[in-house]
Amino acid sequence: MYYEKKAVIQHQKGIHTRVAAMIVQKAHEFNMKYQTSIFFRYKDREKILANSLMLLCSLRIKAGDEVWVIGSGNYAELVVEQMVAFLESDFHLDNAETISKVDKLLQDNSFTAEQIFNSMANGLMVSDENDLVTIFNPAAEGILGIPASAVIGKKVYDVIPNSRLHLVNKSGIPELACKQLIGNSSTITNRTPILIDGQIKGAVAIFEDISALEKVTWELQEIKELKERLQLILESVQDGICVVNKDGCITYVNPAYLRIVNQQYEHLVGQNTKEISPEGARSTVLSSGKQILGNISQKSNGVTVVANVNPIIVDGELTGVVSVVKDITEVHSFMEKLNHISAKAEYLEQELWRTKKPNRAFEHFIGRSGKVLDALAMATKAAEGSSNVLIRGESGTGKELVAEGIHYASIRAAGPFIRVNCGAIPTNLLESELFGHEKGAFTGAIRRKLGKFELANQGTIFLDEIGEMEKSMQVKLLRVLQKKEFERVGGEVTIKVNVRIIAATNRNLEKMVISGEFREDLYYRLNVIPLLLPPLRERKEDIPMLVEYFLDKISHELNKNPKSIKSDALAVLMQYKWPGNVRELENMIERMVTLTEGSSISAKHLPSYLKEELLLEKKEQNNFITDDIVLTWNEYEKSIIRLALEKYGSFNSAGKALGLTHKTVAAKARKYGIEKTVSW
Repeated sequence: MYYEKKAVIQHQKGIHTRVAAMIVQKAHEFNMKYQTSIFFRYKDREKILANSLMLLCSLRIKAGDEVWVIGSGNYAELVVEQMVAFLESDFHLDNAETISKVDKLLQDNSFTAEQIFNSMANGLMVSDENDLVTIFNPAAEGILGIPASAVIGKKVYDVIPNSRLHLVNKSGIPELACKQLIGNSSTITNRTPILIDGQIKGAVAIFEDISALEKVTWELQEIKELKERLQLILESVQDGICVVNKDGCITYVNPAYLRIVNQQYEHLVGQNTKEISPEGARSTVLSSGKQILGNISQKSNGVTVVANVNPIIVDGELTGVVSVVKDITEVHSFMEKLNHISAKAEYLEQELWRTKKPNRAFEHFIGRSGKVLDALAMATKAAEGSSNVLIRGESGTGKELVAEGIHYASIRAAGPFIRVNCGAIPTNLLESELFGHEKGAFTGAIRRKLGKFELANQGTIFLDEIGEMEKSMQVKLLRVLQKKEFERVGGEVTIKVNVRIIAATNRNLEKMVISGEFREDLYYRLNVIPLLLPPLRERKEDIPMLVEYFLDKISHELNKNPKSIKSDALAVLMQYKWPGNVRELENMIERMVTLTEGSSISAKHLPSYLKEELLLEKKEQNNFITDDIVLTWNEYEKSIIRLALEKYGSFNSAGKALGLTHKTVAAKARKYGIEKTVSW
């Protein structure tokens, strides 16, 4: 039997949770007593079973709403009539037993909701209208890393600083699918207000940890990018690549393979190698599972190729083969090209070595003239080894800078760079300075002292002015060079060292060897790699660069505004002989920066001796005979010989220019004390 009737809710609060529990309890009693099921239908929704508290609460029935009561059973009409009467009452309960049953029903449903919240994989957080947290499930504890005991009953923004739940509670506007970083977890969150009778009574946030999902997404993206890169590589290489699956079917060929075999893609892919080439390398590798390298074969178009065929093994199982082929004709062509250019290789290598940019360790050596580049190229080459180096050059040419550059451009750069000026240390102290001494070795030796060689172990020692060293010390230095060992003054322990020696001098060691002032064996030990630094007068094209560098450097050191140099002053500097070389130029620039007022330096600011010497030279060169002065023949001859040697650099060249033999020019030069301008 089926019966239904409409009921109008009279209770002023509608069917709230407690009333719903009373209705569910009443429906349960009717069902037990009359074996009749009761259903409710509200508005246009589907009917629901009357004994489901959560479904009934979800209808949110208010006072004055109409609800259809439907009965199904033998006593449907009786049960429906009684339920309608109950729905239209004020739901007052006096029976203690009934009240107890209603409370138990509410408690049971409360446990059910709590279990649902606790079982959720997503985090759940609920706050009331005062932004106090009322629900915080275990999933939320795990995601946020905060225990529920530290959150429940506290303001949501106090326990979770970046939460927006209180803003949703205030605005009543939901925030859906919001990505949020909480600690080390990346979450996706839905925040919605709780509305009861049109009033905001709190807010609820449901969030899910998507860190693992993002990681998987990232990994998939990486795999996609890797696949695209591999595809691009395969398409770009010049070797032909052919991939065959385990059944022998060609699944991939790259453009280079198509070019080499002169075939179309659609004519190759899908073909079976066991049919088109049953005895070929690919079929053999498929059968044996062993690679074949350097296999030479001829294709149908007459092209001869060399192939490397390898099995593709995945998890220990043969899944196919890959063949990499190269046209031998192309290899022969490349060999011919290499043979064609091999004749130029040595020459180009030497030119590159000469002109290549010097190592950065030499960046403090200013100059780009040909002689400077040659010297720095030689120094760079010397830095690659550990041989001893002898730097030659006049005083002030930068020998110490080059020695330091060689050290810092070498494999010993991490070791110490120790400087010793052999000419500045008295002979009786030089041995102690180089090799150290023991306590009590001589008067005043109150403690042990380590020598420069010991300090330079695993590094470089720079012996400046080596030509000033006495012969007695030369013998002791020779032992260090030969055996890499020495004893401290007053000591008996032999000390082993690993030191590279760079020596420097402005003297003519060859003449000193001939005269007996310098040991020949020591000279050859030091002169393994000779390095000549040109004087400034032989690289005058570097003067503008040096002047600019020193102006900036010295102005900065003296805390002065940068100064410029005028063309007339630069012209004078370019004509001067610079006997003191770069050091003299630097000192002169420092004097000008210090003493010159204004922002520029002109010829009038230059030292008077410099201009007077230039005038004297010009006068000697151009005015051998004047109206007022007649020089002696020797003075004329001296000037001519000096000018010729300065210009041509050798006795032979000067003699040809003057129409004399080189012996005559050499004799005249000795007579007047003139030295030729040549390199050692």
